[in-house]
Amino acid sequence: MVLASGRDDAVSFKKAVNVCRAIKGLKLEQAKEFLKKVIDEKAPVQFTKYRSGVAHRRSLGGPGGAAGRYPRKSSMAVLKVLENAENNASMKNFQTSSLLVVHAAAQKARVVPRSYPRAFGRMSTKRKILTHIEVGLKEVRE
Repeated sequence: MVLASGRDDAVSFKKAVNVCRAIKGLKLEQAKEFLKKVIDEKAPVQFTKYRSGVAHRRSLGGPGGAAGRYPRKSSMAVLKVLENAENNASMKNFQTSSLLVVHAAAQKARVVPRSYPRAFGRMSTKRKILTHIEVGLKEVRE
């Protein structure tokens, strides 16, 4: 098994969770193709968690479809970690054609608070939310 992680990525935690759920269980090439389609907004990611207020997409099945979006920034971050895992696998002499995504997860990282000035001498706080992304690949013999 091979692991790779992206630490403190400035992407939405909730969207990253749904992207990781979508690629888990796919072969490496299928996962990379899927993420590239999401980045090009050709295929939506089904939102199974954190889906309140998310519109439905017809391409996710049925006349109404399931809730889904096109999280480009999160998909780019997960694709980068997936390619790092592929490089780690090639360094360990695994066959990259037979790799399966067995672990894909996103965890909350630290929150960076920043202040910015408002009217009448007040200050408000912006919070930059960071996310950790982990991907695990396993060689599967058929």
